[in-house]
Amino acid sequence: MSHILLIDDERKLTDPLRSSFERAGYNVTVANDGYAGLSMAMVEKPDVILLDVMMRGLDGWQVCQAIRQHSSTVPIIMLTALDDSTDRIKRLELGADDYLVKPFSYKELESHVRAMLRRVKLDQGDHTPARITVGDITLDLEAHTITKSGQEIVVRQKEYEIPTLLMSNTGKVITRGRLFDEVCGTDWLGDTRTLDVHMSWRRGKLEDDPTHPVYLQTVRGVGCKSSA
Repeated sequence: MSHILLIDDERKLTDPLRSSFERAGYNVTVANDGYAGLSMAMVEKPDVILLDVMMRGLDGWQVCQAIRQHSSTVPIIMLTALDDSTDRIKRLELGADDYLVKPFSYKELESHVRAMLRRVKLDQGDHTPARITVGDITLDLEAHTITKSGQEIVVRQKEYEIPTLLMSNTGKVITRGRLFDEVCGTDWLGDTRTLDVHMSWRRGKLEDDPTHPVYLQTVRGVGCKSSA
């Protein structure tokens, strides 16, 4: 579970963002001033930092500069009400990785967060294995094929993506929000019946007994998971 540190003194922003990120499966820590945020950044070692520029006391630029004295790798996304060349130059000089101009949507911010996390994984050489095997199911991530007990199962691309996400995280619950966002696309957001239908189709192809699934299980009220 990726850990986000959100540093912003505007609770009208931090409270709904925290709720949205947590529903999507992130671990979120909130600091409502620069001093607390800097301390949390040093102690908690978050995976990504969302940092407001205009804060009372220690502002975002000062916090960013102080964090970079201790860590050159943690992604920092600046949240700013301004969008001019001076701010962009300052952001680069102080070591921020990205910025977003207020007001923004949660979906827009989360897309920036995911991009930062993907970049870190690539930089660290955290490459996904070419094949994933769970039970008698094998996913070939390069050929985009699925085999069951050595026999290939013909699937469309969308049918392939959900098993890949679940089996890449065997034993972990993937929230419905994340399934919508990463697999189904934002056009499906909130249409739970559509997701249920697609899960049913996949179970019919992959499970020995679709009424008692192993690979594509539903966790009521939360999301889905795959068991070994």
